Amino acid sequence: MTRLLVVGCGDVGQRLLGQLREQAPGVEPWVLSRRPREDLQRSGVRVLRGDLDAAPSLCRLAGVFDSVVHLAPPQPEGTRDRRTRALVRALAQGRAPRRLVYVSTTGVYGDCQGRHIDETAPTLAQTPRALRRVDAERVLSDYARRAGVRLAILRAPGIYAADREGHPRERLQAGRPLLTPEDDVFTNHIHADDLARACRLALWRAAPLRVFNVVDDSDRRMGEHFDLAADQLGLPRAPRLPRAELAQRLSPMQLSFMSESRRIGNARVKRELRLRLRYPLPELGW
Repeated sequence: MTRLLVVGCGDVGQRLLGQLREQAPGVEPWVLSRRPREDLQRSGVRVLRGDLDAAPSLCRLAGVFDSVVHLAPPQPEGTRDRRTRALVRALAQGRAPRRLVYVSTTGVYGDCQGRHIDETAPTLAQTPRALRRVDAERVLSDYARRAGVRLAILRAPGIYAADREGHPRERLQAGRPLLTPEDDVFTNHIHADDLARACRLALWRAAPLRVFNVVDDSDRRMGEHFDLAADQLGLPRAPRLPRAELAQRLSPMQLSFMSESRRIGNARVKRELRLRLRYPLPELGW
């Protein structure tokens, strides 16, 4: 029996647990949670109380788990991921897990000006949010090298699902504007189910210290993406504005998603993890 700890069990984590129940009966799943999770316990998942923002609460993690899937986001400020650092310090107090999977973000690549890139592209993070993820990747990689852990880093773009917060219908119904075609950026996506499947496959199929871009097959600009969603959902298309005018209408965080343009390939995750996308295009999962 493999004892697996999921750190940060939100939507993707719960999808991963569901897949493990169906396809990995030899896994004993545990979840690290700062609050009671009766919903998980009813389904047979063990809950270990602990808070990544309170390091002393993590003392029971050391030497207990064979595998760890780290899905918890960094704290919302600064450029260093204090939560990942606390997790690594706790794990380092005992026998290291054999496998560790970390879900990062494609935002670590920064603005690629619409170029096609793969996992060999350098990390050129430009926002504090992305810099925290770069820091987490480095901390985990250093720990994996020291302790002999098989680390897989999965870089994910915008995560979506029909029943998930952040669905395109929310933006369209709110009438938030998009960039004009001449200012528009290329964007990337992954369905939450496919990301959960990539986590599960990475546990057993990933080579040590390997990075994977977990993105679908779409290759579109942001405006094209939302126009397609509007047409499919029967909603009005979003208005288009020049970048200078849009900057006056959106928050800095909303605008930051429209300041980086990337076209990310997924050949490695398909070849090495043998991931078959259930939702190769977003319109199949809305």
